[in-house]
Amino acid sequence: MSLQIQMLGTGSAFAKKFYNNNALVYCNGYTLLIDCGFTAPRSLYELKIPLNQIDAILITHIHADHVGGLEEMAFQLKYVFNTRIKLIVPATIVDPLWDTSLKGGLSNPAEGMTGLDDYFEVIIVDEGDIIPLHDGFNIELVLTEHIPNKPSYSVYLNDNTFFSADMKFMPALIHHVHYERKCKYILHECQLFSPGLVHATLDELLTLPESIQEKILLMHYGDNISQFVGNTGRMEIMEQHRIYQFP
Repeated sequence: MSLQIQMLGTGSAFAKKFYNNNALVYCNGYTLLIDCGFTAPRSLYELKIPLNQIDAILITHIHADHVGGLEEMAFQLKYVFNTRIKLIVPATIVDPLWDTSLKGGLSNPAEGMTGLDDYFEVIIVDEGDIIPLHDGFNIELVLTEHIPNKPSYSVYLNDNTFFSADMKFMPALIHHVHYERKCKYILHECQLFSPGLVHATLDELLTLPESIQEKILLMHYGDNISQFVGNTGRMEIMEQHRIYQFP
């Protein structure tokens, strides 16, 4: 089944103009939010998308540009919309997500609110699990390198689309995505300056064969992306809020 992807933001952690690199994925009437950074609620407001129209949220790792909007999301879903939606979290980060990112704001023992389950329907998953979300829509997580000792996951969407979270340049994985998994589309983060250290850089991505570059859409870039238009090889720069079709 075909997917639609709409980027709530396409910016890096330090970008101000393009918001956090979070995405809505639509398939057969189902809406998945990949990550919920601190700009996600604002972007949803600008798009006039009510929070309760989202069916599930997938968290890839616990940096603020990926989880900083979860506190507002939790409070609004509970106290404004009176509902819980699915929160899909890798097993390796479910405890740190609550203990180090959300507990300080969301914990309220006086009202019995002491964990993620009090706000969301938490679904804990492992790398390699095929997770059916809806008719014709499944996801699969893959562990990717970002910060040492802080797990970060990228995701396969319906087996034919690879969506990177924050990750170092991993050419062996991208070759696997292209040649073995035969993904048609690769949505890849892109740091515009070198060295990358914890992110893939444009210079590194430009070393990939053109046959792979043709599949890549660039996201998670800096506010100076306009200076690089025409200099990204065969790779396309994603636009914030535009809806992309992935047949």
